[in-house]
Amino acid sequence: MMNIILFDDEARAGLLPLTFTRPISELRIGILTIRAKWQKYIDGNYSWLTEKYLSEKYPKKVGPKNIFINGSVSPNLLLKDAILSLKPGEQLMKSGLLLAVHAEGSAAMDYQSMADFPPSKVVEFKGDFMRIRYAWDLFSMNEKAIAEDFHLITAGRKSQSISSTNRVVNAANIFLEEGAKAECSIFNAGAGFIYLDRDSEVMEGSMVRGSFSLGEHSQLKMGAKIYGATTIGPHCKVGGEVNNSVIAGYSNKAHDGFLGNSVLGEWCNLGADSNNSNLKNNYSLVKVWSFEEESYINSGLQFCGLIMGDHSKCSINTMFNTGTVVGVSANIFGNGFPQKYIPSFSWGGSEGFSTYRLEEATEVAQRVFERRSEKFDDVEQRIFRHLFDSTTIHRAW
Repeated sequence: MMNIILFDDEARAGLLPLTFTRPISELRIGILTIRAKWQKYIDGNYSWLTEKYLSEKYPKKVGPKNIFINGSVSPNLLLKDAILSLKPGEQLMKSGLLLAVHAEGSAAMDYQSMADFPPSKVVEFKGDFMRIRYAWDLFSMNEKAIAEDFHLITAGRKSQSISSTNRVVNAANIFLEEGAKAECSIFNAGAGFIYLDRDSEVMEGSMVRGSFSLGEHSQLKMGAKIYGATTIGPHCKVGGEVNNSVIAGYSNKAHDGFLGNSVLGEWCNLGADSNNSNLKNNYSLVKVWSFEEESYINSGLQFCGLIMGDHSKCSINTMFNTGTVVGVSANIFGNGFPQKYIPSFSWGGSEGFSTYRLEEATEVAQRVFERRSEKFDDVEQRIFRHLFDSTTIHRAW
């Protein structure tokens, strides 16, 4: 089998805080993660070339022949064919962006980043592709990504039947995997595809408007109102109103409240009646905190809500301003709007923040993992420790 190594490029900084805890290729856009998309196109053994502190969880595995593929790029047939046509010592480029490298031999074991790739003969790619560069790209490009993944996953397959208790518009654009359940709800796939993964559940009274993807073992709570293009990853519980958002997985927004034009990482929890603003009162473009620039930058978007890193949580009735960015393992509570950039391991709200002690944050993560029959092991704890230490500078209260 082919040996595929998905590498992080400079887009990683623009995708923080989501990439604090994973390689770029583990981000979810559409129905699948970027890695899972590539696995549908190219059969092979997959690994990662990412930050050193993540490499224990996401190791690089080198073989006699290796193809390095840019993890920020989503596959398509033209791109797949161009990559598979590369000869050893060749690299695929598009307007200065490195897309792939075909590298032979054990020397690839020494590559610590894409900067270590040896000089190669350049092959220019003539086609187009989707690439994520900033965290808000995940919801901005999500409608196209859901459509592409829907066709990729369902081609030549037959959906499980949907219960007659539901009201359905354009059933041809709806696909239920084995074990998916939905009763007494409304599904409008007239404007976009709807995909319900294995053992997912849509409870009574939900209103779903495509494009929409519900991950395996995830639930829509009773009366949920879902607008496209929205993705809910695996093992989530979601209720209330959600519009054009991506919830990576293992996260809960189980109660009423609005989430719009937003991205939540894994192991997040939004308390009941929490809301985010996704549009400024003056209708101007939204500025968002950039870890890359260490300042606020213009997103170019009129609608932009909440970007929340893994393990962060907020209490009931929390209000997030337009374009708020929350780091990893923050605990937010209290009245009023907290600041628009909330660093990792922060504890507090609108009245001020202090540092969320690493020991306490780790204990919470362990309990949350246990609820999902997972283990917050030594590897996860070392990642936590690294992030806590490396983000200290941001917590200058």
